[in-house]
Amino acid sequence: MKLIELRNIVKTYQLGEIQLQVLKDISLGIGRGEFVALMGTSGSGKTTLMNILGCLDRPTSGQYYFDGSDVANLTPDKQAQLRNEKLGFVFQNFNLLPRTSALDNVIMPLTYSGDHLSDGDARRRATELLQRVGLGERLDHEPSQLSGGQQQRVAIARALVNRPQLLFADEPTG
Repeated sequence: MKLIELRNIVKTYQLGEIQLQVLKDISLGIGRGEFVALMGTSGSGKTTLMNILGCLDRPTSGQYYFDGSDVANLTPDKQAQLRNEKLGFVFQNFNLLPRTSALDNVIMPLTYSGDHLSDGDARRRATELLQRVGLGERLDHEPSQLSGGQQQRVAIARALVNRPQLLFADEPTG
């Protein structure tokens, strides 16, 4: 069974009287352990597709299955649970909390996870990830005190902290 299966995904935006079809009849299967790159020109729908795959947006039509479950039939709360427990995101602009330390930015997703880690275990897991991305000496730094590359590494650590089954990275090479 594929981890992700898309069948005939369509995404259309209504812009006043104009309908803009961004995705047209996308079918795709992604297995466990596969590395997939979505490539295309600016405005070609890569981020829209990633947002649908990440349960941040819904398709206009078509079917999306994650690990055999029909995502369209999940309640918004169940989609949020899926995002938090099984998906990791590195956004193009990183989406770090501005007045929050690197360590607390990484810990934040654990607050909403089903792992129920103690505060100490959450700190240890987040610290270990920040050390692995070379930021062990920057745990207490806020995003404004970090370079763009360092902010990206905080975002990567945050995306990995819940040990997701699937990691999404939007424009990972800048």
